[in-house]
Amino acid sequence: MRVIICGAGQVGYGIAERLSSEGNEITVIDNNPTLVQRVRDTLDARGLHGHGSHPDVLAQAGARDADMLIAVTQVDEVNMTACQVAHSIFEVPTRIARIRSQSYLNPEWSDLFTRDHLPIDVIISPEVEVGDLILQRMAYPGANEIVTFEDNQVVVLEIDVRADCAVIDTPLRHLTDLFPNLQATVVGVRRDGVMRVIHSHEQMIAGDQAIVAVARDQVSRVLGLFGRDETPPSRIVIAGAGNVGRYVARRIEEQGQGVSVRIIESERSNAQRAAEAMDHSIVVFGDALQEDILREVDIRDAHMFLGLTNDDKTNILASVMASEMGCRANIALVNQGHYPRVARRLGVDAFINPRSITVSKVLRHVRRGRIRGVYTLANGAAELLEAEALETSTLVGRPLREFSMPDGVRIGAIIRGNKAIMPSGDAIVQAGDFVIVFALATNLRQVEQMFRVSIDFF
Repeated sequence: MRVIICGAGQVGYGIAERLSSEGNEITVIDNNPTLVQRVRDTLDARGLHGHGSHPDVLAQAGARDADMLIAVTQVDEVNMTACQVAHSIFEVPTRIARIRSQSYLNPEWSDLFTRDHLPIDVIISPEVEVGDLILQRMAYPGANEIVTFEDNQVVVLEIDVRADCAVIDTPLRHLTDLFPNLQATVVGVRRDGVMRVIHSHEQMIAGDQAIVAVARDQVSRVLGLFGRDETPPSRIVIAGAGNVGRYVARRIEEQGQGVSVRIIESERSNAQRAAEAMDHSIVVFGDALQEDILREVDIRDAHMFLGLTNDDKTNILASVMASEMGCRANIALVNQGHYPRVARRLGVDAFINPRSITVSKVLRHVRRGRIRGVYTLANGAAELLEAEALETSTLVGRPLREFSMPDGVRIGAIIRGNKAIMPSGDAIVQAGDFVIVFALATNLRQVEQMFRVSIDFF
């Protein structure tokens, strides 16, 4: 597949890194020569210096023969113009744009992004994606990560395995005997920082982060087995009144469940904007790293602290301070992939990585054919995929125990209509089923073969 990526920042580079490693022909455009040189030096991709919305630059990038354009620069208007030019002049079949301003996304203007106006096939809004994930985390505070797919029948959780976990040091194949009707499958663990598949004869140990596929109606039960069934927070403090912070606070207000929200913002203009936008939330102008400000928002009695500023270090340190001052739990927004390893030891409970979320969202639309859901884990070390089983798939029509599964691949669940089926040895995949698959990055091509989807679809 020939793909043009406009923008070589964290998101654009991340998409190019993933797609180029899978054999796609990638050209990355950016007006920052340093970022372009980084692409040339470190990726199997072409780097082009220029403005991604300019027709001559797109022509030089090979837009006439491109299959897809992904516009993820920092400027919404550049992304929209790039898609328009790609459509009107070069007839690029698929166009994806990152749109950050919520004004463009107002349902009142929903006709804007149509083929007759601004021909954008897929809109990616990082603020909305990140905000929705934070709300999911708040609903299940005992999970580090929560992944949902389009079928909405299965949820994949990353859960800390602690010494008091009820299922520790127990071979996975015994869990069904110990807990009848348990609709969950442990597909992998992150152990000592390394992601790996875990098989039915193996067991989890203290310190693991377990990746568990769960039927949606059993999420609370599974979190309870891990000792992590915690009550959703009703008193929340948010550091940062930017796009993400305001979105989360507004959504909490709209849910109308009597949740108290207090927002700390160090930029006066942002604080004023948030105060005007909120109906019930309290906005405090100040620095979240100052103890007197944290005391002012009653951090001692807060159930959850959300570090959602634009600065990773502020989010991490403020989360640690909030916990030390009495807050029960915290979540930090962190863009740098290497920070969580250190921050977790400092006392940060969970992390949200906007880059990873945005890259995963884009990959869902890049990977065509029968792959309809993709989510990256551990900064690309593994993926969760939701794939449709074709009649020609080697998985179809025989018990799973007869199928030789690659070492780095594990099936988490089978979706048949509105029913979730856990993958026992007797389970049989039928044509038309959707299968949740956990795969290490080194085994993605083998997943293709399982579903008889050629590399062209990837």
